Amino acid sequence: MATVALSLSPVDGGLVLKDRIYEELKRAIISVNVYADSEEYRLDERQLSEDLGVSRTPIREALCRLEIDGFVRTIPRRGAFVARKSKKEILEMITVWAALEGMAARLITEQASDEDIATLRKMFATFDETKVQANIDEYSETNINFHQALLNLGHCELLKKITDNLFLHMRSIRMRTISEDNRADRSIIDHMHIIEALEARDTELAERLVRQHTLDLAAHVEKNVDWLD
Repeated sequence: MATVALSLSPVDGGLVLKDRIYEELKRAIISVNVYADSEEYRLDERQLSEDLGVSRTPIREALCRLEIDGFVRTIPRRGAFVARKSKKEILEMITVWAALEGMAARLITEQASDEDIATLRKMFATFDETKVQANIDEYSETNINFHQALLNLGHCELLKKITDNLFLHMRSIRMRTISEDNRADRSIIDHMHIIEALEARDTELAERLVRQHTLDLAAHVEKNVDWLD
């Protein structure tokens, strides 16, 4: 077990101090690659208080909110830790994400402009199947941005609101798995097919391809991932 050192910036006072502490802690926590190894990452209230320049009371309140959102877990007499999901929980999240992102793809074909859809292709302008593995960290970030863009381009605020926290959990698992079992090479091919379907305004195909792309991640986790439990 290690006490994780979060990259935090002091927060200013004011009426929204509690919200700012919550957002700063959340930003720092989700930047931790919690699935990089099997280590448990403990959160030190005193250190967080010093780093943020506030008392420990609002820190505790923020940690309680983050626990409700699934980013922190508290163990009696041991303290607060950055939450790691179980394999079962990860598979459930991926399944739900597949359905929601598939709907986003459907909405994109119906509502997004050609210019909006064109931004998806531009994301991968510097990548091809021969360059992905050589630039895996850069591709991993582009992959995450692509999936976030799908939700944004659906122009459905409720769908985006529902998926905001779920996306942050999905971000961590995508970062951990993208370099495994040649997933990155298959990923860019899938993305190109999805983009082509969106450009063609083929609603049924776009929804099916996006949903299957995410369900393939679930299949990978089910078959290959043994570091979650």
